[in-house]
Amino acid sequence: MSAAHPRLTLVACILASSLAFIDGSVTNVALPAIGTDLGATPAELQWTINAYLLPLSALLLIGGAAGDHFGRRKLLVIGIAIFALASAACALAADLTQLLAARAVQGVGAAILLPNSLATLGHAFTGEARGKAIGTWAGVGAIAGAVGPPLGGWLVDAIGWRAIFYINVPVAAAAILIALRYVEESAEGELPLDLPGAFAATVALGALTWALTLWSSHGAFDSTVAIGLISGLLAILLFLWIEHRRGARAMMPFAMFGSRAFAGLTLLTFLLYGALGGVLLLLPFVLIEAAGYTALQAGLALLPMPLGMGLASRVMGRLTARVGPRWPLTIGAFIVAIGFALLVLVDAGAPYWTSVFPGCLIIAIGMSSVAAPLTTAVLASVDDTHAGTASGFNSAIARTGGLIATAIAGAVISSAGPSLIAAFHGGALVGAGLAAVSSAAALLTLGPGSTPSSQSRAEKLREAKPRPR
Repeated sequence: MSAAHPRLTLVACILASSLAFIDGSVTNVALPAIGTDLGATPAELQWTINAYLLPLSALLLIGGAAGDHFGRRKLLVIGIAIFALASAACALAADLTQLLAARAVQGVGAAILLPNSLATLGHAFTGEARGKAIGTWAGVGAIAGAVGPPLGGWLVDAIGWRAIFYINVPVAAAAILIALRYVEESAEGELPLDLPGAFAATVALGALTWALTLWSSHGAFDSTVAIGLISGLLAILLFLWIEHRRGARAMMPFAMFGSRAFAGLTLLTFLLYGALGGVLLLLPFVLIEAAGYTALQAGLALLPMPLGMGLASRVMGRLTARVGPRWPLTIGAFIVAIGFALLVLVDAGAPYWTSVFPGCLIIAIGMSSVAAPLTTAVLASVDDTHAGTASGFNSAIARTGGLIATAIAGAVISSAGPSLIAAFHGGALVGAGLAAVSSAAALLTLGPGSTPSSQSRAEKLREAKPRPR
């Protein structure tokens, strides 16, 4: 199948997903300014990120499933509108409580728009055209992320941190107009929504994030932290029980894990994107607080990373359609591990070109080999009926990794001076280790030279699907 307006469908999906990509990179650069203006503590600064990531991680699955059920274009437009309204509320927030509430609503909007953006592409394109479209989607999204830090840094320095949220409004308006006019509706209409599963996932992630944030920012494991961790683990068990009982009606159907390839992709996504999210949060904060960078300089310092990813992702999308994802993912993740390790060169007095730039460049090269192949492999691993669910699940795993990394990052953010640099070096090495493990996961679980078999997954999902009465 091919969309009636393929280029405009691609543009609408890119604009929609860019909202989430830009917001994440821009907010990281603005954290010190937000903390100063609103008098936020290190733990509260973490919640500026986590208030967004928590609903995003918890609701991505049901956001994708809702698109499969009610219509992907409809949910895409609704998600964009929610995100835009919440962005305006962030800009108008009078105190930290209002900002956190608006950030949470932003996360809800992103949880709806992201999986339906990708599922719309999966429905509109097939074969090698799908690989090219997804590669373009990933590449332009990365470039949008590249524009975010320097633009956000300039806005923070010249106008103030509130301006970074206003830039989402015109982008959202353009995405809605194009989607309503040119994007075709697509839906399966058979899958019921899994509200019990969504509730259990939200409770689990909320409890774990809260407990890890307290533990890392206060540096103490007390009874409150223990209660939070135990509650989160129990909620995870409840979530798994619910999903198992619901079978194909679950928002995370167990049949999707019928092959080790899909399980390997899930593990790779969690580890690699968790490590990347932690580094992208900490690096600009360290450069501003310990190395004396301005917000604009910190934003420009990150530019090689997403820009390099954007320039190479379209090529990798075409390559993956021909050779499969195994070696691009294995080699790319290992290169990312090297880039993380090079960030130990970052120091308060070291020149940018010999301290920050080498690590950012190597990470960009590695991630450019991962983004498009990973997305293509995930969509190929299930049938069209579960396209939104699969893309939502993979995005949820990526955001959950970033959510947990952000919660743990309090141990670095709460440091100061030389100890801040030392703590960052430790975090960079942990990220390198996680990326190396993700590389091994791709090597050991993906088949040689081929994408995961969509046929086997599709058959299992159809077998598990309840028959109509």
